[in-house]
Amino acid sequence: MHPLLILPLAPLLLLQGLYVRKVTPRLPEPPGARSGETGDGPGLRLLVLGDSAAAGVGAATQSEALSGQLIQKLAGSRRVAWQLWAANGLNTRQSLDMLERAPAGNFDAVVISLGVNDVTGGVSLDVWLRQQQQLAELLRKKFSAHRILFTPLPPMHHFPALPQPLRSVLGERAKQFNRALEDLLRSQADCQLLAFNLPMQADYIADDGFHPSAVTYGLWAGVAAKAITPAE
Repeated sequence: MHPLLILPLAPLLLLQGLYVRKVTPRLPEPPGARSGETGDGPGLRLLVLGDSAAAGVGAATQSEALSGQLIQKLAGSRRVAWQLWAANGLNTRQSLDMLERAPAGNFDAVVISLGVNDVTGGVSLDVWLRQQQQLAELLRKKFSAHRILFTPLPPMHHFPALPQPLRSVLGERAKQFNRALEDLLRSQADCQLLAFNLPMQADYIADDGFHPSAVTYGLWAGVAAKAITPAE
């Protein structure tokens, strides 16, 4: 939607945003391990980084969330040493701050879920793209990341928790962010935008109408696992 068309809607969009925050159930981050080592085969050091989706909100336990299902898929052929650094509500700037505070380390692969809170928080596209580049550079330099996998923003224009026209406006921004991120990463050999674009179905979304379900986490984990071990 063109910015000139959005401007007259600004008061309504603000009210709808406040309403959604008030009435949408706040699902907890699921219980379970956030680090560990498991599997057989060559070693793989894995980091899952990001927001509430990375943290598994919408799943009953971490074993049903992204990190748990990804580890299960990798552990058949890899000895996976993994860590989950994610929290509900985290945006890219906050993730950068977290990485800057963390001790230096080494990760073979990093799976990132960020962007929804930047879109809902009104972060500009130019600022967000700069932050994505900073994120990739920090992961390379401080954490020796070999493969950096960015997850596309989800299809927010299909989120049941969002009323219209807020749903359409945020959905268009999410699409714009995805297109720009794909362009940014195209020339960076160690970075990849995961090919994870699902048609929304009822069982793909959690009870809050906003977060992934365990089914979606499984599909996401499958795409990420193939990107991490493409030759298998």
